[in-house]
Amino acid sequence: MGRGHALYFNVGNKARDFFYKGCVNQFFTHNRILRSPSITRTTSTALYSHSSPLVSDGFAFFRLLSFTPTHRRAPDPDDPVNLMKEDGVSVCSQMWIENFREPERIATNLTSYQRRFELWVLAYQKVSADDMGAYMPRSSITRSALEDLLALRNAVLDNRFKWGARLHFFIKSPRDKTDYESLSKRKIKAILTTTQPAPFQDKIVQEVLFMILEPIYEARFSQKSFAFRPGRTAHSVLRVIRRNFAGYLWYIKGDLSTIMDGLKVGLVIGALMRDVRDKKVIDLIKSALVTPVITTPVDAGEKKKKTKRKYQKKRVLAEDEPKPDPYWLESFFGFAPEEAEKVPSWGHCGILSSLLVNVCLDELDHWMEGKIKEFYRPSKSDVIWNSPEGEAEQGNTSWPEFVPTSGPDKTRKMDYIRYGGHILIGIRGPRADAATLRKQLIEFCDQKYMLKLDNESLPIEHITKGIMFLDHVLCRRVVYPTLRYTASGGKIISEKGVGTLLSVTASLKQCIKQFRKLNFLKGDRDPDPQPCFRMFHATQAHTNAQMNKFLSTMVEWYRYADNRKKVVNFCSYIMRGSLAKLYAAKYKLRSRAKVYKIGSRNLSRPLKEKKGQSPEYQNLLRMGLAESIDGLQYTRMSLVPECDYTPFPSNWRPDHEKTLLEYIRLDDPKTLEEQRSCMREQGLVSPQDYISMLVWNYKRNAVVMDQLPLLKSGGSIFEKDQQLLTSNHENHDQKTKEEEEIEEGLHVARI
Repeated sequence: MGRGHALYFNVGNKARDFFYKGCVNQFFTHNRILRSPSITRTTSTALYSHSSPLVSDGFAFFRLLSFTPTHRRAPDPDDPVNLMKEDGVSVCSQMWIENFREPERIATNLTSYQRRFELWVLAYQKVSADDMGAYMPRSSITRSALEDLLALRNAVLDNRFKWGARLHFFIKSPRDKTDYESLSKRKIKAILTTTQPAPFQDKIVQEVLFMILEPIYEARFSQKSFAFRPGRTAHSVLRVIRRNFAGYLWYIKGDLSTIMDGLKVGLVIGALMRDVRDKKVIDLIKSALVTPVITTPVDAGEKKKKTKRKYQKKRVLAEDEPKPDPYWLESFFGFAPEEAEKVPSWGHCGILSSLLVNVCLDELDHWMEGKIKEFYRPSKSDVIWNSPEGEAEQGNTSWPEFVPTSGPDKTRKMDYIRYGGHILIGIRGPRADAATLRKQLIEFCDQKYMLKLDNESLPIEHITKGIMFLDHVLCRRVVYPTLRYTASGGKIISEKGVGTLLSVTASLKQCIKQFRKLNFLKGDRDPDPQPCFRMFHATQAHTNAQMNKFLSTMVEWYRYADNRKKVVNFCSYIMRGSLAKLYAAKYKLRSRAKVYKIGSRNLSRPLKEKKGQSPEYQNLLRMGLAESIDGLQYTRMSLVPECDYTPFPSNWRPDHEKTLLEYIRLDDPKTLEEQRSCMREQGLVSPQDYISMLVWNYKRNAVVMDQLPLLKSGGSIFEKDQQLLTSNHENHDQKTKEEEEIEEGLHVARI
């Protein structure tokens, strides 16, 4: 939701290949020189000419044969161009594959990855894209920037790098044109004592560390955590809740976001060293946590002087300066729910902070997974959860969230989910079990994180009260479906059943609160739209386009809410009323009713006509004299799309993890052998074998013949192959006899 919402090599083989390649190059260089035209011509002349001096002078002839070419100069190891032997993305890909292949392996030699100059170039490209607003290809990086980047890498490896430098840099941003040597003392003092953005070189080091550590921990992280991880969003949380939290009566909501403000350095380093044992990387992260961040002191008693508001000219952006966020995106960022508002920032760690938070809280996730297994007790009378682990497909697949509540005995089950520093636990069982779990959770957080929690910070709420999570309310609806089943004797019985349906609805109250925070409306019971004066100087077409993008984003955000139509229609009403008031003030039309009368219900007609031109908007649009104005979307509830009820798989994984696991499985030779044996047992043929048979048949018979019916006719695959080969051999023998008769006839004709 926020602005922050975020793979292959073998050293021994590479070195060996490089050595062999060098030997082969030397051999071919020597042969190429010996086979050059000048030397060949001289040698042949010397050998076949009786008057050549080489014949008479045997020493000169020996010198010619023992000619050794001059070797090329070895490449400079300090040249940054020679260090880029591979693409940075392929290096990252190999790291991801190695860690997902062996997720339990302790990483001990990360310095070798840290030496890879390709990763530093890739980090430079990513940071430059964030800093300049445009992607910089590798060919566009200047030689001086590569040399500075190499100096930064060497400084990090030699422990000469210092976090938070203010005046002395190994590498600067392409936008930074400041000459720090010629600055005055006053400016230098201001730079050293005031809050400054993170240096460009710090961001590069953070990016390199992030690329090295992320695949290590992503292979180990629990599937119950969803924030600050690739491929997992707030929508993933809502779909998991709809899929797995049906039938839970008691909920525990916990706020551990104080951990995001910072933990003791020893706790963070201890959590890191469970899986990473590289001293250079650990020391670098430790220095980032320990090095103090210089901030400007704020004096509470000092009052700001009131100054007259002066006219501000529109600032023209530089060519390499990134554009600011558009108005619609800035407004949508204001809708970030409470669970996604806070982004961690620890010392000089930057983007590493979110990864470190997940590393520290991963132990809590695995502890909760153990508690889930301990708590699970299936019931024979409850047909929904009767598998050993409770992970089987539940009940009716077309209605997966339906859970029956009748019966004397119910299955005891628990589930857990974490989004950043906020946790949600659902419990199906008595409230006493929820209270016991809360007590154990408080003790665990006190021992592991030195975090003092109490019962008020971990409230136990019943589903009937409505549980707020990610601006959505989890509630229960009692339903009475008609159950049809076959009784003894084959008689079909239909009767009314009783069950509950988990409802995930968007909170209209929270939506109004967010709109009020953005100054789009005022009032609680009867919200009144307010004009958005930020768009006062924009054209009607541009303003409508911005609001349409905002509404499209809101439709996507409430995609999995049961009341999606109602909430989006309310957002459209607020947007339309805000724009109508803005246009009424801008064009002096006095009221919203007059704006709607001229511009229609969706404000698609122009409200201001140019002087001296025809008032017909369609004619002006056809002649290219007017700007096309798009009307506001979703002005009626029927135009809003329905809630997305797409079934969510029980063991869901992001697409990139599925691809990695599939690649690792197919790369295993055992998998290939299993597939071949399975094909032999079932009498199947692979597409490659089938195509090769078609090609072979075409070569033999010069006729394209479909052999698939022959393969399907029956018999084993080996018998079919034998039939095909036999028919091909017979055709080949007939063809050779005909060719022999033709050749004999031609021979007789020649005689």
